[in-house]
Amino acid sequence: MTPEERNIAENDLVWDFVDELAAIEAAEARLHAQRVELLARAMSLADTQKARIASTDSAQRDMPLRSIAAQLGVGIRVNDRTIQHQMNDAVQLTTLFPETVAALKRGQISRSHAVVMLDTGACLDDPEVRAAFEKVVLERAQTLTSGRLKAFARQLAEKLHPQSVTERYEEACADRRIYVVEQDDGMAQLVALLPATLAYAIMDRLTQQGKAVRSAANATPSAGESDAAGSGELPIPAASDGASAGAEAEPQVVDRRGLDQVRADLLADMLLTGTPSIDPTLDRRSGGLGAIRAKVQVTVPVTTAAGASDRGALLNGQIPIDADTARRLVGAASGFDRVMTHPITGMVLAVDRYTPAAEQDRFVDARDTHCRFPGCRMPAHRCDHDHTHDYAKGGKTEITNLACLCKRHHTLKGATDWTVTQDANGNLEWTTPAGRTYIDAPAPRVQFVPDSGSAPF
Repeated sequence: MTPEERNIAENDLVWDFVDELAAIEAAEARLHAQRVELLARAMSLADTQKARIASTDSAQRDMPLRSIAAQLGVGIRVNDRTIQHQMNDAVQLTTLFPETVAALKRGQISRSHAVVMLDTGACLDDPEVRAAFEKVVLERAQTLTSGRLKAFARQLAEKLHPQSVTERYEEACADRRIYVVEQDDGMAQLVALLPATLAYAIMDRLTQQGKAVRSAANATPSAGESDAAGSGELPIPAASDGASAGAEAEPQVVDRRGLDQVRADLLADMLLTGTPSIDPTLDRRSGGLGAIRAKVQVTVPVTTAAGASDRGALLNGQIPIDADTARRLVGAASGFDRVMTHPITGMVLAVDRYTPAAEQDRFVDARDTHCRFPGCRMPAHRCDHDHTHDYAKGGKTEITNLACLCKRHHTLKGATDWTVTQDANGNLEWTTPAGRTYIDAPAPRVQFVPDSGSAPF
């Protein structure tokens, strides 16, 4: 085969890849349209069940939706809160943008294009205006990536929006919040949804402070520090202790942090140690808000705490953290619970507290680590200790009848036809109102031992 023939053959192969990938994308779009319509029908069923509830109590009227979302969630191993959000989005998409759903069915647009349509156009209340918006955006979606389509759709929606920016800001400001997004390697994102002026002001202040820290570290470099300074490492001069000029100089501490790292460290420092300028609790609690200290739930194997291993430390029973951080937390802790586990299965066997109520609480927290509804990951310290078999119906306050449930799923268990039983090993068997069963076992524990120099298999 000549080089020219080889190039032609390889180009033909790439075209085949393009056609096959386009066919897969179209098939995924059609499947997503089916998923959207199914979730919308599930929401319709929840509304039908809700309409039969005579009570005006909002929590009770919300139970049909929660129950159906929970049944869908455990069936496909997705958190029920996520499913409930998806059901709401499905209803909006099918109701407000029927042509977008039709385009998805035909495979003409992708799921991400549909998300752009909903995110940018749902604010348009007038049906005629919204339909015109949908038509124009769908035409653009045939040729634009979802990223470029979002920029165009956002500008168009802004032009068509019936409310002023001021009115919309007041509504959006009510949604300000802080939440955490888990990342790999013991990291997480702390996300703050704030008014833009506050967000940019915070970023500017952190930037100014970060530059001041770097400037102070590099303020008085000595002759021997030129290489470090030139490489971006910031030497921090040692504090003067009155030693004579002839004394041996102390080694310089080099701050190798970049501006991004300094800003992140400053933010964490101020949030964990600072005191709000406005504190409405000063006359009600000692020390006010500034006296409140952060709490985290950390599990540290004894080999890691002792420095014999660098593995196994977990935050909230599920997020791996580095050994140095774990050891610092253990050293600073005012107290901690010793948990003994089975060397093979990792099942919690006992805790070292004798007082019955406290021992049971600590045992259940150590065993469960999080809410025991299938798919829920709410940390144990934020959960209730629920009697699996209700105490009012003869259930005993014992380890094999206690489990961690978050407020949402504790309420779901008591207010709907969901039922649950527990065996001697702490396994919970949940039964849905439709009669399907799902087993939730206590959190498995991977056992970490000091490295022996050879593979463990």
